[in-house]
This record gives sequence, C-alpha cells and structure tokens, in this order.
Amino acid sequence: MTESVRLSKYLADHFSCSRREAENYVQGGWVRVDGQVIEEPGFRIQPQQHVELAEGASAQDHKPVTILLHKPVGYGDNPGERSVLDLITPANRAPDDRCERSFVKRDLNGLELITPLGADALGLVVFSQEYAIARKLTDDAARIEHEYVVEVAGEIAADGLKRLNHGLSWRGVRLPPIKVSWQNETRLRFALKNPPAALIPDMCHQVGLQVVSLKRLRIGRVSMSGLIAGQWRYLMGYERF
Repeated sequence: MTESVRLSKYLADHFSCSRREAENYVQGGWVRVDGQVIEEPGFRIQPQQHVELAEGASAQDHKPVTILLHKPVGYGDNPGERSVLDLITPANRAPDDRCERSFVKRDLNGLELITPLGADALGLVVFSQEYAIARKLTDDAARIEHEYVVEVAGEIAADGLKRLNHGLSWRGVRLPPIKVSWQNETRLRFALKNPPAALIPDMCHQVGLQVVSLKRLRIGRVSMSGLIAGQWRYLMGYERF
C-alpha cells in the first residue's frame, strides 16, 4: 500500500519551494487537489491525486485583514447569542467588494470583533487581525465619532431635541454636546463619540421617547454604505477611521 504524504511536503518536493512557502501556498488558497481548493497544509494526498498550483500563486506570508460587517438584529458576542462571527463566510461577502484579495480560512484566525453592537441593534461592526487598527479603535475610542440612525416612538418633550444635543446626564455625569437631529417624524440621527451600549436608549427615555430600532452607519470616516444586512467587505488600504 502506497503511503499518503502531507500536501505541503508534496508541494515542496514537486514545485521547488521551501516548506514555509508551500504552507503559504496552501493556506493562501492557491492549491487544488483533484480540482478542489485545499487550505490545510497537513491534508494527506495519495500518489494518484492531481495537485495544481494556481498561476500567479504567491508564497508571501498572510497579510492581516480588517472586515466591515453590516450586523443584523439577533447576532451578538455574548453566550447564548448567535455569533456575529458566523456571518463572515464567502457566501456573505458583498458582490461589489472592490478588494482584490480572495477569502481564505486564515482570514478568520485571531479575527477580533473590535466594535461590538448589542444583539438588538444593527449596523456597522469592525473585525480585525491588524494590531494597528485594533489599537486605533480602542485607544482612540474617545475621539472617534459614531453615527447612528434611531427609530423612535412616543411624544418628545417640548425642549427634548435641545436637551438631546446638550443638557442630559448619564449615570450622574453631565454629557458633553452631542449632534442630534430629526431625519423624519420618527427617525433621529445621533453623532457622538464612543457611546456605551445603553446610552442612546437612555437619552431618548429622558425626553419621552422609546427606541424602536438602533442602527450604526459610520465609525470615524468609515461607513457601511452599500452593505445590506448580513453582508461584509474588506477594509480598503486607503480607508482610515
């Protein structure tokens, strides 16, 4: 009986590359076995199987990714909730994503949810493998503006809009000025920096309103324009929060 061999070893032996390069080829999605893309270097192959290395394949180390997702209601990051990470699949990638990189399993390794939303909220969330992005969104959180659209019900107090902009307190601390405006008769736009999850609902409650839905549109200079609920795309190299 002929022994099988690891896919990475086969590549190193047959394509004149180092074992590290062979593993990068496989994990980069550049290798097919009998026509099927295989991304596991330890995959065992038999001598009769056909191995192909894609034209233009790159053996460079994996470049970390940052992913923008339009999170639907019902997904979160707490125990018992449907994991928002489950939405990062090839099928859910936005068809008009302009990033040229192909999705590979390594894009999920160590992917961290940097800007979570509660399960009852929807809108833009950011995942990243990039240390600089994660640090920017955490260390500079107090200086990065988030934009929300909030559907509300109820009758706003006579001076409610003025108080939403400046005049309310949160847990005993007076809030700084916040940009709040009406978009239509039932929809408010909030632009504020690093809001805790319960802040906007509490602000609305203080002026006689109840939040029906809360949607985050933008974080800093990056918006989720074009993404429908459940879709994601890669952050482009020129985009900055």
